[in-house]
Amino acid sequence: MREWFGVAGGGLASAPDDASNREDTAPADASDAPASAADEQLLAVEDCSVSYGKVSALRSIDVRVAEGEFVAVIGPNGAGKSTLCNTVSGFREYSGSVRYHGDEVRGQSPRDLVEGGLVHCTESRDLFGHMSVEDNLTLGAYRANTNVSERLRFVYDLFPALEDRTGQHARTMSGGEQQMLAIGRALMGDPDLLVLDEPTLGLAPVILDDISGGIEQIREEGVTILLAEQNVTFALRHADRIVLLENGEVVRRGTPDELREDDYIRESYLGG
Repeated sequence: MREWFGVAGGGLASAPDDASNREDTAPADASDAPASAADEQLLAVEDCSVSYGKVSALRSIDVRVAEGEFVAVIGPNGAGKSTLCNTVSGFREYSGSVRYHGDEVRGQSPRDLVEGGLVHCTESRDLFGHMSVEDNLTLGAYRANTNVSERLRFVYDLFPALEDRTGQHARTMSGGEQQMLAIGRALMGDPDLLVLDEPTLGLAPVILDDISGGIEQIREEGVTILLAEQNVTFALRHADRIVLLENGEVVRRGTPDELREDDYIRESYLGG
């Protein structure tokens, strides 16, 4: 059984994406992180491929995230987004290179990565349903060097709904509340890099607004974020740069402003 603390914010890694059968429709730009940030890259994924048996889930992809940057990886279900998150977090074997803080992820355990500040909030949330909100949050703080009460105060200020439910069992909460709790638990670990996998999946618009506001506050705290997200509008609203995955390959990349003007993005993901 995998250790829950392998990814402090989310628990166990979520199930991997299946590779899509759709062919690429457009070439990707070769550039990624800004040149000025080259020496400050917190995460560097280069020529990375991942397979599940004979099924290729990622094909020679390059994704870089500089210190303090918010990079969103978008794409349809099965594009490889969760596979990328799980690979970065140390749960998938890969070819190519994945470096965090300059060190190759290969050979490091998920626990090593968490202790180094890489915290993964998974798509499935992986909360302890029989435990209270506060107990779930406190468990996420095991690697933090700051006072637990200070981290709790930060999370409760970020998501006031959680403070109103400190003694409530996680399993009795709504989906939106559980998502806030999962993100909050990830933040209890005081991450250098926060990996968020599909945080808006299945949420009502009013809850999505709360999550959106929380993410903006997280950015203001200087947390570096790698977001995997199907909700393209949400990603465009928050990210510094966007990477589009389809069928396990990067087919578009750029700033939100650039991709909003891209005909393929508009027609395929923004409804024209």
